[in-house]
Amino acid sequence: MAELVALDTLSPPVAKRLPQSRQFSGATIDDDYAWLEDPADPEVIAYLKAENAYTESALASTGPLRETLYGEMVGRVQRTDAQVPFRLGEFLYYIRTEEGRDYDILCRKRGDLDAPEELLLDLNAIAGDYLALGYFAPSPDHRYFAYALNETGGLEYTLQVKDLESGETLPERLPCDGGSFAWSSDSRTLLYSRQDSALRSYAVHAHSLGTDSRDDPLIYQEDDAVFSVRVAASMSGAYLFLSSASQESSEVRYMRADQPGGEATLFAPRRPGVIYSLEHHGDNFLVLTNEDALNFKLLAAPIADRSGAHPREMIPHRAEALLEHVEPFAGQLLISGREDGLRRLWIHDLATGETRPQVFDEPIHSVWSGDNREFHTAKAVIGYTSFVTPPSFFALDLATGERTLLKREEVVGGHDPDDYVSERIEAIAPDGARIPISLVRRRDAPAGPRPLLLRGYGAYGISADPRFARNALSLIDRGVTYAIAHVRGGQELGRAWYEGGKLLHKKNTFSDFIACAETLIDAGYTTPGQLVANGGSAGGLLMGAVANARPDLFRAIVAEVPFVDVMRVMLDPSLPLTTGEFVEWGDPRDPAFHDYISDYSPYDNVSDQEYPLLLITGGLEDDQVPYWQPAKWTAKLRVTKRDRNLLLLRTNLGAGHRGDSGFYEAQREVASTYAFILLALGLSSLE
Repeated sequence: MAELVALDTLSPPVAKRLPQSRQFSGATIDDDYAWLEDPADPEVIAYLKAENAYTESALASTGPLRETLYGEMVGRVQRTDAQVPFRLGEFLYYIRTEEGRDYDILCRKRGDLDAPEELLLDLNAIAGDYLALGYFAPSPDHRYFAYALNETGGLEYTLQVKDLESGETLPERLPCDGGSFAWSSDSRTLLYSRQDSALRSYAVHAHSLGTDSRDDPLIYQEDDAVFSVRVAASMSGAYLFLSSASQESSEVRYMRADQPGGEATLFAPRRPGVIYSLEHHGDNFLVLTNEDALNFKLLAAPIADRSGAHPREMIPHRAEALLEHVEPFAGQLLISGREDGLRRLWIHDLATGETRPQVFDEPIHSVWSGDNREFHTAKAVIGYTSFVTPPSFFALDLATGERTLLKREEVVGGHDPDDYVSERIEAIAPDGARIPISLVRRRDAPAGPRPLLLRGYGAYGISADPRFARNALSLIDRGVTYAIAHVRGGQELGRAWYEGGKLLHKKNTFSDFIACAETLIDAGYTTPGQLVANGGSAGGLLMGAVANARPDLFRAIVAEVPFVDVMRVMLDPSLPLTTGEFVEWGDPRDPAFHDYISDYSPYDNVSDQEYPLLLITGGLEDDQVPYWQPAKWTAKLRVTKRDRNLLLLRTNLGAGHRGDSGFYEAQREVASTYAFILLALGLSSLE
């Protein structure tokens, strides 16, 4: 371990201190590193490059290990492969990849998979330095193909359309939210969401192919800065839904898909604390709502009764099960949700009213509904995985519940699930809450405390589920136990689990993670000298908070694109995402939230103490967590902390929140992070 301290003699970059006092929303913020927030300043880029060079020098000894890890990760992937297709009408649409090429290739076949392939979009042919595909959808008549592309790494997408008869891409370039557009029934009109200067989806416009997008009529505008608006088609294709929502309230407008120029009708007005969504089946709207039902219930509301005053309960609320999504098919509904801390699927038979769960053998697993877009079908595609089972896709008979395996992703070189052991234990939080921890290790791992990587997130109701971690096999096969702390702020144990980790309960997320680390140590799974913590984005906030609160528990912490300058961000409504996140973190213009956030914001609470080894990452094009948050945090840590442990900042100068978009470079980023983890754990030999 002494080698890691000695490496600090490489003289890391030290950012200049330039004290500034700035006003945000009437509050004064003093900041020595505010100057780093200007990406147009050559000194800023020079500093980021200097930190990158220092990181590369500090990890130079891991060069051979990084190449080995990269070879392992790439080598496990069957790169020339195709995903399970989804059927829409007479066509099968699918995505495939090819060896040596970074990006997806979108194709279709008419009738069945033995038919000739029609190439729709080859992302490899158009990719520049960065390219990510958002939502895509063929028109109802299958002549046009609409798709959203991100070419910066930020939050801005461009909606484009290809004429599949002529093979030409139409001249339209519509700035949009990458997952929010839908075709009308005429196959000539697209409804799509536009973003404002803060990149909030605030308006829905209608675009007719061949017209000037500057003249696109406004369908709906959302003026409340806490809300964002999205558009989607019903599974039946009969309706278009305009959903305006925050994290704690929503309302939906609907319009017939064959009348895209018509008025959008409000189903039910927004009310504080009430969240609902709509789907369509026959004469009813299906209403998934948390009104008087914390974990949601499903109602059927007759479309003819526009007041919505006489809904029929289809699936009642259950305290032990969270309903998250309803997918209607002609004869059945496929319901996604959570129970016992795991993702679940249920089939609801419309004829009998019976709701049946899908049951799987492995006690720790994750299951989800696939890309199903055909309403008139007797079978749906579902996905399944676990810590030890690679992603597997089944055709689910909606009438009988029987499953037929369609595809299990191959692990090239072989993978035997029996070589690994997974389990779930619990930690007890300071307030008595029982926090689940999911773990996986090699069956032949030696007894006693072992190196352990503990991951956490805990925000927005996003759950961290046990999935097959193909890349993490490079850690697990070297003796590292891989674990997930299911802390509050996620939704693993229902809606209350989320609400227990937000706003004025946010600190529960941090104390939950600390309790998990303490439990793993006390139960003999690991020791502080063998424990590494890892989290990204809001999980990076978690990493910053626990680094300040309990640095003694961890040998190293990896904070990826970490949201650490919470107070400064939440006081500035001009920044992307800020206003929509008042309901997640609180509005610091309220003194109660100001004091609470001030007490945990990682950047504001860096102190003169010893910290673990730290690897911090950022992306220059990141709109969600601007690069200057990890950069300023690193700069402040470097002059404040009292230890000589490695502190590394790696900024991707050509990408955003999710890092490199190309398959191969993305694997190199992971290999570099894993090399740091193995170095920190004393496992950096090539064996």
